[in-house]
Amino acid sequence: MYNRDRPASDSGSGTLLGLALAGIVASLVVCLVPVGAGLGIRETVAAAADASALAAADVVSGAAPGYPCEVARRVAAANRSTLAACTVDGLVVTVRARATFFGLSMTSTATAGPPRVVTN
Repeated sequence: MYNRDRPASDSGSGTLLGLALAGIVASLVVCLVPVGAGLGIRETVAAAADASALAAADVVSGAAPGYPCEVARRVAAANRSTLAACTVDGLVVTVRARATFFGLSMTSTATAGPPRVVTN
């Protein structure tokens, strides 16, 4: 029961508030760090697809030696991705790169070739 003659004690309330705020901040960090890492991996996969398509298009045009899809596979691997698909249609190369993050598959597709031939 509340006693009017004695004021209520606030002793320790600041500690509880500080612990609550620390818990909220820790929860946000635990949730947002994987999201940020996932966004970074998505950009890495997109860069791998772009670089793979450009490298394969160089091979198709004769500017670089090798086989287009093999070169695309090596470039994707160098960018920590795997080559999921590679299609050569004349001078146009389309590749799909893939990476996995926490069980989620992230893919990106890129097309490269001469300016007048590529249509997206």
